[in-house]
This record gives sequence, C-alpha cells and structure tokens, in this order.
Amino acid sequence: MRAITITYAFSGDETVWQNAVDAFISALDADQELDGRFSYQVAVADDKVTRIHWGRWDSAETLAHVQSQPYFKEFAGKVREFAGGAPNATGHDIVTKTGNW
Repeated sequence: MRAITITYAFSGDETVWQNAVDAFISALDADQELDGRFSYQVAVADDKVTRIHWGRWDSAETLAHVQSQPYFKEFAGKVREFAGGAPNATGHDIVTKTGNW
C-alpha cells in the first residue's frame, strides 16, 4: 500500500479551510470507483496552525483515477493556496500497521 503525508501551516479562515476539506472527503466517499481502495484523513496539530493530511491507496491505477477527477484538481489547488505555495509532501510505502488503521 502506498501513502502520502502532506503538511503545511495555515492560519487563515477556518471555515473556508474546513469547507474545502469536507467537500474533498465527501467527493472521495461518493466516488464509487474507489470502493474502499483510497482513504484520506486530515488533522490539525496541537499548535492549531500545522495541517497534516494522510492519503492511502492500493495501486497506481487508484491514485491515477483520483488525480484525474475534478474534485482532486480543485482540492489540490486549494491546498496550495492554504499552504502559500507547494506544501511539504512525503510519499511512502506502508510497512505495517494496526488492524484498525
């Protein structure tokens, strides 16, 4: 399984940020092509400024599908705006995890 961790600092309008995140998560959940093959999680760090996004997917085809969707392109643009440029992004392979992750 592949994954990405994205981090950036954001201190703007929380409502605008939350609405963008919620819209993206809703679009992912509604995408019947994914059927549990792509998951996404977003957090706000204790400093209330650092934002952390985790995405996980099962194959290059799944990632390509997500990246080709209008909802992804719109959200990626918003993340760049929120980050004030390109956010920090680290791709990685998941080696092991707990059963509920």
